[in-house]
Amino acid sequence: QGIQPKCDHGDGLSRKEAAKRIWMVDSKGLIVKGRSHLNHEKEEFAHEHPHLKTLEEAVHTIKPTAIIGVAAIGGAFTEKIIKDMASYNERPIIFALSNPTSKAECTAEQCYNITEGRGIFASGSPFSKVTLADGRSFYPGQGNNAYVFPGVALGIIACRVRHISDDIFLTTAEAIADMVTEEHLAEGRLYPPLKSIREVSFKIAVKIVNYAYKHNVASVYPEPKDKEAFVLSHIYSPDYDSFTLDTYAWPQEAMNVQDV
Repeated sequence: QGIQPKCDHGDGLSRKEAAKRIWMVDSKGLIVKGRSHLNHEKEEFAHEHPHLKTLEEAVHTIKPTAIIGVAAIGGAFTEKIIKDMASYNERPIIFALSNPTSKAECTAEQCYNITEGRGIFASGSPFSKVTLADGRSFYPGQGNNAYVFPGVALGIIACRVRHISDDIFLTTAEAIADMVTEEHLAEGRLYPPLKSIREVSFKIAVKIVNYAYKHNVASVYPEPKDKEAFVLSHIYSPDYDSFTLDTYAWPQEAMNVQDV
């Protein structure tokens, strides 16, 4: 599990500074300096702090702004953890990203009910709309890479980017965020509705193509002037006039038996 303490810095931190603001919890508790069983990946997020054995203790002590569940332990975000998050933050960020649904750290209903609709929720599994007692409805966002890979692949293939850098994925994340409207946010959505995935993929691809030519990583030249038309020309259409094969019959007179 990952927890992030309060921080008033914007983006642009160094990797080291960013890592200081991220705390990790594994099966043995909070990852801190001096603890045993720390591999290279865990050491980067090990901080000077007394060891805490449970996720509940870690949340209660560190008072994070966000908790992210990726350990496939169903129910790991207990009622106490969610209540604590709601007491520390006006808008607690609670991401229960494990699949399948039985492994989700909490349900959308638990998050919205316990936080009285203040929780910012995303999940790895799909959850239905949640309606609170006061009549407000929320549409849980599914943090799924289906929002990412079709548009990334389309943009990469269209202009033949040879190396897919982290900046490509950052550009993709920004493109998705740009498509989330105030109305979506009011409904509790963190992502555009999944039914708009073709439009989402198209806009991601256009943004990647613009990025590729701006940073000289595209391999298709001359550079297309109309990037949107260029991307549209590469979009696959699943629509066919008919799947029925053309068939031809012999003329009836040719079918008669000849008596010679």
